[in-house]
Amino acid sequence: MSLKAEVEALLPNWESWYPSLFHAAEDLGVIRAYVCSPSSLMLSNRHARVRAEAENAFKEQWGGHE
Repeated sequence: MSLKAEVEALLPNWESWYPSLFHAAEDLGVIRAYVCSPSSLMLSNRHARVRAEAENAFKEQWGGHE
């Protein structure tokens, strides 16, 4: 079910009450914010992890382990 469909199921006339779908979903409890570490939000950290996984997969496939 899409976010819009969930909000419309709970409050069919949400557009007259809220300026955006996000605000309606937040107030109705369909979406919730959660706290995460700032380092997990940095793209450089995410890219480093993806790159490391790709390098490990390459080494496993092509015998690069020492």
